[in-house]
Amino acid sequence: MATIKQKVFTPEANPPLPVYSQAITSKGFVFVSGNIGCDRDLKVYEGGVKVETRAALENIKKVLKAAGTTLDNVIKVNIFISDFEDFQSMNEVYKEYFDPQQMPARTCVQVAVLPLKAAVEIECIATLP
Repeated sequence: MATIKQKVFTPEANPPLPVYSQAITSKGFVFVSGNIGCDRDLKVYEGGVKVETRAALENIKKVLKAAGTTLDNVIKVNIFISDFEDFQSMNEVYKEYFDPQQMPARTCVQVAVLPLKAAVEIECIATLP
C-alpha cells in the first residue's frame, strides 16, 4: 500500500513538539502546522505582533522549502490572533509575504490564548509544484 502522507521536517525551522509535525504532505498538498513567533528554544520574540508575525512567516517559509514549495503556492492561511486590536499591525507584515494579485484565501479569528501566550499563530496549506 502506498503512503498517502509524508512527514516534513527541516532542522532549519523551529523544532516541533513531540505531538505534531512541522508539516505533512499528501496528494499534492502541504499542510503546515501552526507557527508562532518564537525562537528555536520556544521563547516568544519580544516586540509585539509585527515581530511575531514576521518570525512565524519566516519559519513557515523554511518548512515549505523543505516540502518542496514556497509561499507563492500557498492557497489557504488560517491566522489566530489573541487581540484583534493587533489585526492591522499583523496585516502590515503579512502583506509583505504574498503577491497582492494572488493573495491566498484566509481566515483570521481572535482566540482567548495562544501557545506561550503568543500574539499570533499562523498555519497554511500550499500546493506542491
